[in-house]
Amino acid sequence: MTLNRQLRVAVIGAGPAGIYASDILSKTDLDVSIDLFDRLPAPFGLVRYGVAPDHPRIKQIITALYKVLDRGDIRLLANVEYGVDVKLETLREFYDAIIFSTGAIKDAALDIPGIELDGSYGAADFVSWYDGHPDVPETWPLEAQSVAVIGAGNVALDVARILAKHPEDLLSTEIPANVYEGLKKSPVTDVHVFARRGPAQAKFSPLELRELGHVPDVDVIVYPEDFEFDEGSIAAINKTNQTKQVVKTLTDWTLNDPSTFSASRRLHLHFLHSPAEVLDADGDGKVDGFRTERTALNGDGTVSGTGEFTDWPVQAVYRAIGYWGSELPEIPYNDKRGVISNEEGRVLDINGEYVQGLYATGWIKRGPVGLIGSTKSDASETIRHLVEDAADLESFATAIRPEQDAIVEFLEERGVDVIKWTGWQLLDAYERKLGEAEGRERIKVVSRAEQIDISLGRREG
Repeated sequence: MTLNRQLRVAVIGAGPAGIYASDILSKTDLDVSIDLFDRLPAPFGLVRYGVAPDHPRIKQIITALYKVLDRGDIRLLANVEYGVDVKLETLREFYDAIIFSTGAIKDAALDIPGIELDGSYGAADFVSWYDGHPDVPETWPLEAQSVAVIGAGNVALDVARILAKHPEDLLSTEIPANVYEGLKKSPVTDVHVFARRGPAQAKFSPLELRELGHVPDVDVIVYPEDFEFDEGSIAAINKTNQTKQVVKTLTDWTLNDPSTFSASRRLHLHFLHSPAEVLDADGDGKVDGFRTERTALNGDGTVSGTGEFTDWPVQAVYRAIGYWGSELPEIPYNDKRGVISNEEGRVLDINGEYVQGLYATGWIKRGPVGLIGSTKSDASETIRHLVEDAADLESFATAIRPEQDAIVEFLEERGVDVIKWTGWQLLDAYERKLGEAEGRERIKVVSRAEQIDISLGRREG
């Protein structure tokens, strides 16, 4: 069978996963028209709103993503929220297939006493604040002199580094003005990062870890008693060069003479400390301490508690133990893994049966693990299955209103300010102009309303 029209595919989520899926799909043999939706006025997802501003190398991924969208064969429809502005039933009228790539933006839960106290925060919210996410308030309570960060991955390092770093050293980055002003008022002197397992089990990338040693006026302090290596640790070190480099960097820091530490701020890395409780000794509902339990390696890289507890006098706690995917209206969800229920990208119903025309890719498909390379291969797997399913055109082509303008007319009739690629380019140019005025690459606009006004050409400047 042949169609007298293009297949219509909607991709929900314009971060790297959604853009890669759109790009891969556009290069298949299918005659397809692709619309890429995003809830925010701007594309690029966590690369824009989840990477620390002092990591321009990682943010350069946006350059490649920009080129994909700038080709013009994938239509961006931003500022459109799935489940609010448009629901699944409506999308099925306009599209033959829908790919969900909404990522994972919430913090994973940590079930310990006191985690709900004032001064206890999720790292994802803090990252969104310092990256100028339009959904997050422009101010952040930076009142602690000593801070605990829970986690052994790159997000924990990012949070710790941004907290410990002098804000003047961030002025050459894309840091929003409100974030700079907030960090300037921070009284912090000590940031403690706590990892439940040993140095060989840390998930830091070697480059990000080494960066800590070059932050001006910040001493990195490690503790020799935390350096325990069991058979599982030795196997991990021998297995990957990345683990070997991480352990070498950490071990080299144990050789530093404490008498040479003279910086005004300190970043402490603690291993074999499991979070046990966030403390409120005063009973005023605010964090005034953090309790950890000493752990011991079991021989295979896992750990067990020893019953030895330590209380740390901190006034804020940030949990950076991973992201978690949000449930989407009308889409089957696995609440144990925080992902859409799926098999290799095909969405499954509660009976484990494939839901025709629905797909998933990225972190909402596999969970918040893996880097950009994983996201690309992940998208390829999903698109491969979509192409296989589309071979039966008669059953696959289900859209009853497949005209390209129909969805835009539907949204505009309901008062949705749809932002297309040209509108995003207006916002991008505006941010760059602000940055040039201050001798920087760009300055992010924080307010969502302002982003929309600029993207729709409502604001001069």
